[in-house]
Amino acid sequence: MPLETIEHRRLYRQVADQLRSLIEEGELAPGSRLPPERELAERLGISRPTVREALIALEVEGKVRIRVGSGVYVAETPPSMAPVQAVQAEGPFEVLQARQLIETAIAGEAAQKASPDDLAELRRILESMAHAAHPSTEALRLDREFHVTIAGILDNGLLARVVGELFDQRVNPYFSQLASHFENSKSWEAALAEHRHVYERIAARDTAGAARAMRAHLQASQDRFSQSFSGGSRLRGAATKRKNGATGRRNSPSQEKLREERR
Repeated sequence: MPLETIEHRRLYRQVADQLRSLIEEGELAPGSRLPPERELAERLGISRPTVREALIALEVEGKVRIRVGSGVYVAETPPSMAPVQAVQAEGPFEVLQARQLIETAIAGEAAQKASPDDLAELRRILESMAHAAHPSTEALRLDREFHVTIAGILDNGLLARVVGELFDQRVNPYFSQLASHFENSKSWEAALAEHRHVYERIAARDTAGAARAMRAHLQASQDRFSQSFSGGSRLRGAATKRKNGATGRRNSPSQEKLREERR
């Protein structure tokens, strides 16, 4: 009995698949501008972060080009260029949401248990972060070290490993691509101030305050990555039109809706 492996596809991958089909079938012509993220989210009935993750996945594959302040455009890929294979990875906002839930609780516990040595180590890391260039591998390493050190205060190896592994998703292709659009020296200064606030609340033995500070920091990270690609523009690029029957494939209801609204 031939059976196919059942694969759980994340929602952002399903959205990317639909948009990729529209591109490959000519519904979205090379060089044309996609509708803004808010508009795509409304049409598909999903969140804007999910749309953003789908667009980043398509950019990694070379299907679209993102120009912050202008919008998202269908790429004109040379025929000789081999397409990049889709990567099976958690979306950036999935990772940040998971970190927010887990590390908020950890920070609160750390405020109760931090020793003088723990606090001295956090101060050392913060001092190094203040002198690190950003974006850089060193800055990313110190950022990771700060969060893992806080988890280590609880003397629970599993929690420290989970925090480290979640942070390491930061270097997956989708997260790295998203960060490349929005991370700069200004965002690093803001993040550094947030890290210092987390430290201050832990040092003050303020359980609730430390939890709030960590939650606020990771929410701010999500907010920084949620700035509009198009700068609020609602302009669309022209796209060629093709009859649905031309490809001999049946489209999903949400894909049909996208086609009809583009017409």
